[in-house]
Formats: sequence, structure tokens, C-alpha cells
Amino acid sequence: MVGWLAQESGPIQARFGSGENLALWLIFGVSLVALLFAWYLVREVLAAPEGTEKMKEIARAIQEGAKAYLNRQYRTLAVFLAVLAVVLFFVLPVPKNAEHSALSIRFGRSIAFLLGALASMVTGYVGMWLAVRANVRTANAARETGLRRAVRIAFRAGGVAGMFTVGMGLFGATLILIIYKGDATSVLVGFGF
Repeated sequence: MVGWLAQESGPIQARFGSGENLALWLIFGVSLVALLFAWYLVREVLAAPEGTEKMKEIARAIQEGAKAYLNRQYRTLAVFLAVLAVVLFFVLPVPKNAEHSALSIRFGRSIAFLLGALASMVTGYVGMWLAVRANVRTANAARETGLRRAVRIAFRAGGVAGMFTVGMGLFGATLILIIYKGDATSVLVGFGF
């Protein structure tokens, strides 16, 4: 019984005219700007000095531990994601009045799920990668110049994860809307899952 699913009454079939298409491409551009700004922040954080040799040694140990943790976590998740992508392919219904073939929507939904998970993993990896590099730079800035510079580095490092989350989410969702148009809601279920 799937009576409790929101899709039971059918997904919204949106019509896309030139105005909607223009808006999609503008939003797609905004997603790229968010990702470029995130990389700008990464470069700015990494430009700050790391501090003494002892600080660098401790930072390397933290970086190695964080990398091992994420690699192990992502290996475990990969198996779960593959199984869930197959389940999404077969379980969720395809609307009868869809513009695209049922197979196209099912593949799109499963691929969107995997790409959404990948976007989340990349965001998490970049956020952690930068955080363990920013902490030594933040501590060094506090030691050398005081709180103001240290807070600036810390906030910019934190801003990277936020900009990546927004940028990757907009990028993926807009790309699905551009490709699937009226059937996008059936595929977006996978991306947002």
C-alpha cells in the first residue's frame, strides 16, 4: 500500500516557457558563483600561515585522523547508497502522464540519488578537509595577531561548507529541472532523498 505517499495523486506537471527556462539558467549560474566563491574562500584560508613546526606536526596528525575517519565512513556509505539506488529504481512509481519514458525517469531518479549523495559527500569532505587545515591557521593567527584575524579565518573556513551546500544543491536540482522539465519532480525525489 502506497496511499500515504505524496506522489499517489501524481507529481506536479510544470510547463516551461522561455521565462522559466531563463530563470533556470540564471539559477544554474548562481550555483556556479556559489561554488567559485567557496573556492575563493578556500584559497584565502590556506594563504594564512600555519605557525610553528610543533603546530604543524599536531595539525598533520589531526588531518590524518580526519582523513582516515572520512574514508572509512564513505566506504561504508557506498554499499548502502548502491543498494538504496536500486530500491529507488524499482519501488517509487512513475506517473502515467509523464513526458519521458518510465525507464528514463527511473534511471534519472536513481542517478539523481547517487549524485545527490555524492554532492553531500564532496561537501562534507571539503568542509572537513578545510576545517582541519584552518584550525592550525586560526590558532596561529590568534597567537600572532589576536582574535580579529583568527575569527576571520575561522568564519571563512566555516563559510566554505555553507557555500558548497548551497552551490551543489542548486547545481544538481537545477540541472535536473533543465533536463527533465515537466517530469522533474519525479526525478528530484531521488536527488533530495
